Amino acid sequence: MYVKICGLTTAEAATRAADLGADAVGVVMSEPSPRHASPEQARAVLDAVAGRPVDTVLVVREMPVGQAVETVEALGFDVLQLHGRYSDDDFALAVARLPRVWRATSLAREPELRAGEHGEELVLLDGARAGSGETWDLGAIDRERLGERWILAGGLVPENVAAAIHEVAPWGVDVSSGVESAPGVKDLDAIERFVRAARDA
Repeated sequence: MYVKICGLTTAEAATRAADLGADAVGVVMSEPSPRHASPEQARAVLDAVAGRPVDTVLVVREMPVGQAVETVEALGFDVLQLHGRYSDDDFALAVARLPRVWRATSLAREPELRAGEHGEELVLLDGARAGSGETWDLGAIDRERLGERWILAGGLVPENVAAAIHEVAPWGVDVSSGVESAPGVKDLDAIERFVRAARDA
């Protein structure tokens, strides 16, 4: 099970996630978010996991796609994750410039969702309100239509991630607010419990 810990802003949290065997760490650059990271914070996260087998993911929501691509290239992220209202042209630009692009969306926005429709490597399937930590109806997921490579997000916490994995069998899982002690503040013990629960599912 591929495990991504998202919304990181400190080297300490990134190091802990990597030590526990997380497959990816995500950095959010979206100013309305309590998890918004400055370039300096992003660099600290990237430096903390440099040389380790961990995917580094830049998550953007409102940033113009050209700026997002340039940020990935300048800071050295492995993956660009475009979340929300990005167009076909935006994805085409990102895919042409970068080796790895992910798409994050919800069934509320795209009820007929199919992974790979925009040339993305995989889809991250979130709840209707990204970053809210709200649970949502996993019974709405059509795995046959969605495809093989997709990551489940939205409302996951250490206590429910195993059940969610058993219910819908995603390729991977993503957590952000579900391992926080306060908005934007990661709880290192919760990260450990989440990774272990996902691995043991």
